[in-house]
Amino acid sequence: MDLFNDDTNILPFDGEVNYYGPVINQEKAQVYFEKLMENIEWENDKAIIFGKTIITKRKVAWYGDKPFEYTYSKTTKSALPWTKELIELKEIIEKKSGETYNSCLLNLYHSGEEGMAWHSDGEKDLKKNGAIASLSFGAERKFLFKHKASKQNVSVILEKGSLLVMKGTTQTNWLHRLPPTRKVKTPRVNLTFRTIDV
Repeated sequence: MDLFNDDTNILPFDGEVNYYGPVINQEKAQVYFEKLMENIEWENDKAIIFGKTIITKRKVAWYGDKPFEYTYSKTTKSALPWTKELIELKEIIEKKSGETYNSCLLNLYHSGEEGMAWHSDGEKDLKKNGAIASLSFGAERKFLFKHKASKQNVSVILEKGSLLVMKGTTQTNWLHRLPPTRKVKTPRVNLTFRTIDV
């Protein structure tokens, strides 16, 4: 299977995930990585689990066309105005994916020991079955999908400067995660462009 064909769906059924491979060359990807590390208003993420507030090591930031409110893990964020770099990156991935986005949730993983548990992005604020574009900078990491009913797994290595787009019924039928690994010692920045339903 050619994972770099723009039209290739890496899921076997019940959803659509296109992996485009690197859409930004290595040199530019490094420049963007450094600017994102420096210019984004990163903060530790909070999640309320069993009534307790958990502060994550992973840092996040939320940007958008307007001060959209976005609630997940029982916490609400208000979007900051786009930075110059985020606007540039949004234009690149909109052209590549043929989709439009009005917001972006950014994640900063300081090393491979930080990851994300199984989940799907089905929050009520998001456009139903809307596309979510994931752009990766910094360390390469493995990304996993698991079908909610059959438990079938699909994995992909997200390279520096690469684009992965989830759409259709993916969030309804599949979970995804970023598994922790001790092999990766360097940071990864992940931009997930989304559409808030307004």
